[in-house]
Amino acid sequence: MTLYMPLFKSATTFRTLAQLHAHLLVTALHKDPLASTKLIESYSQMGDLQASRSVFQTFPSPDSFMWGVLIKSHVWSGFYAEAISLYHQMLCHQIQFNGYIFPSILRASSGFSDLGVGERVHGRIIKSGFHMDPVVDTSLLSMYGELGYLESAWRVFDEMPLRDLVSWSSIISSSVENGEINEGLETFRTMISEGVEPDSVIILTVAEACGELGILRLAKSSHGYILRRGIENDRSLASSLIFMYSKCGSLRSAEIIFKNVTHHSTSSWTAMISSYNQCDCFREALAVFVSMQKTEVEPNSVTMMVILRSCANLGFLREGKSVHCVVIKNNLDANLDCLGPTLLELYASIEKYDLCEKILHEIGGRGIVAWNMLISVYAQRGLLKEALVLFVRMQNQGLMPDSFSLASSLSASGNEGMFQLGLQIHGHVIKRPFMDEYVLNSLIDMYSKCGFVDLAYMIFDNMEPKGVVTWNSMICGLSQNGNSAEAIILFDQMYLTCQEIGEVAFLSVIQACSHLGYLEKGKWIHHKLVICGLRKDLYIETALVDMYAKCGDLQTAQQVFDSMSERSLVSWSTLLSSYGVHGQISEVILLFSKMLESGIKPNDVTVMNVLSAFSHAGCVKEGMLFFSSMRDFCIEPKIEHFACIIDLLSRAGDLNGAYEIIKSMPFPADAGIWGALLNGCRIHQRLDIVKNIQRKLCNIQTDDTGYYTLLSNIYAEGGEWYEFGKVRSMMKGTGLRKVPGYSLIEIGKKAYRFGAGDSWHSQMKEIYRFLDNFQRSSQEEANNVQVHCSLYDMSFYSEYKDLASYLII
Repeated sequence: MTLYMPLFKSATTFRTLAQLHAHLLVTALHKDPLASTKLIESYSQMGDLQASRSVFQTFPSPDSFMWGVLIKSHVWSGFYAEAISLYHQMLCHQIQFNGYIFPSILRASSGFSDLGVGERVHGRIIKSGFHMDPVVDTSLLSMYGELGYLESAWRVFDEMPLRDLVSWSSIISSSVENGEINEGLETFRTMISEGVEPDSVIILTVAEACGELGILRLAKSSHGYILRRGIENDRSLASSLIFMYSKCGSLRSAEIIFKNVTHHSTSSWTAMISSYNQCDCFREALAVFVSMQKTEVEPNSVTMMVILRSCANLGFLREGKSVHCVVIKNNLDANLDCLGPTLLELYASIEKYDLCEKILHEIGGRGIVAWNMLISVYAQRGLLKEALVLFVRMQNQGLMPDSFSLASSLSASGNEGMFQLGLQIHGHVIKRPFMDEYVLNSLIDMYSKCGFVDLAYMIFDNMEPKGVVTWNSMICGLSQNGNSAEAIILFDQMYLTCQEIGEVAFLSVIQACSHLGYLEKGKWIHHKLVICGLRKDLYIETALVDMYAKCGDLQTAQQVFDSMSERSLVSWSTLLSSYGVHGQISEVILLFSKMLESGIKPNDVTVMNVLSAFSHAGCVKEGMLFFSSMRDFCIEPKIEHFACIIDLLSRAGDLNGAYEIIKSMPFPADAGIWGALLNGCRIHQRLDIVKNIQRKLCNIQTDDTGYYTLLSNIYAEGGEWYEFGKVRSMMKGTGLRKVPGYSLIEIGKKAYRFGAGDSWHSQMKEIYRFLDNFQRSSQEEANNVQVHCSLYDMSFYSEYKDLASYLII
């Protein structure tokens, strides 16, 4: 058999190997264990696992070494499930184990993400007495690390009697890959202190760790160690150093290393292009790729991926198509398994959705990543129906959605308000099941956006543990659905659990305080913002301005605005609206002038805030002049602006002028326009045009009951009870109900809310006792005071009783 060993090495093609196999069959050497094992190994190296299995199955009694070679061959080819199956067959045949098999089967366990198999193999290793083998121990350590069980990996490492360079490299790499970067670097320091000399593999991991931390001082220190070791000419290491410096924000250092590389490889070119992308220097990335094209170094699929992202960020369609042509010409990714998602990202960034569909058609049902990418892009760009249609098409292709697909589709369902489809996706989540935090957070968001905040809270309440995103989603959902008091309570709970509170939670709770007018709580949150160092966030500062203004503290609102290092159009609009609501028209005019001087142009909302301020102040002449000058700011008046000017004229008593403007509008008047005119009729007792407005309102579909309530009150004040009854009957017939109001009062740094139907307050007896006294005093006064409107006679007391109870926030 020794004579045939050189022949196995010379068999470089499948044909020569098959000829050698045939010769061995003739000479009966195929029954030799060593010859059959070499055949199995040679066939697997050429990618023909079927031939390897055929040789194995025809051998009379394979030994443990032959089993090990066959298992290892399947692992090399990525057939992890088949390798695990062979291992179980070996157990059934009661073959005596050797240490050669365990590293392969442990690699198959991590590749197949099956911790159960790995743990059982670990038990057999201990039982077979191989737990002291350094190679087996290192394989165990790697398996636990790759599966994310770092604690088990450390336990294996601590119990190793001898730790070689490979085991140190494995535990450092496992720590870094599992997010324990500081621990990985500390282990590296320990290794150096114990006299173990690192190799380039460990240095690569250290460079990656420094980049992930983003600490430039630490990156330079690691680079200095590499220079002292004299291994800076390693090409892979140079690429890692380029990545490291770019992640630490030192693009200049990355450029210096790139220029000092003597012979550039594909990885170094790719690293430099990626580094420019990392620092948003996309044009420079394209320039590097052009330079690479002039050399003999060929790009690979990773290179094309990063350069396609450069084109996507720049919105360069022509250049992106050119790169796509290079991919096709060089056959870099024939099936688009690697580059498909990136090409979708490119064409979606420039809204070429027809090309996206073509790419997706080419990929078909081979992989879910591309489908997920396009579903996510559609959802983010507001193409919600298209995202949901794509989600259904994906399943028709035979692809089962994963957590990413479900989360993106749930987000689209929530934004589109498609509650029924969201329910179906939730059913799919339960059936599969996909109960990971990512999907559950998306469910909370979907139910909140669809208005079913109770269902959202049920999911939130059952989640354990609750991450920061989970708390943020629920607080935001409560605040956006008008449950401001509950949002503040939940924020307090989050604060007490010592969660890391970020911008999203602070922004939501500030908005909740704005809705409630809860000034003391708002001040407390502002204080916590300063402590956490988040006060300088543009969105949070704008929300603080709005909160202080709505709570009546305009002075502090102005102070927060003045302290802002950056002011957006929203910031200016918020303060303008605040002064307008408080009737300080001179401040509104001054602030608007300052905004124009700062170079910020107004938009529709800004103009509407100024018009609303003129309306509140009753400045008819100035308001009409400003309305006429809207086109000077390149803003065409919309129906909201007309509503403001109608409200201005109606409040001032110029109802005829308001009516003329309505008739001259370029679009039909909506309920808001007629409601503004109706309010003017109530103020100035103009019942002569109320019925005409009523006919207009009846032809407009609206769910807002305020207009009908206002109309019925006008008839009641005028004593027209028949018309009053008709309006009320119409409301009942169409299913419209008056939204119950509530009142809020802040006493002793606590806010109390009360509304109709509340009856569970602990101080209910005292409240009713107060109301009884109030009723007696009111009855005494009623004999001496003539009530303005008979609609509000002493029957109001029955309503007061329902509104009496208090809800502590």
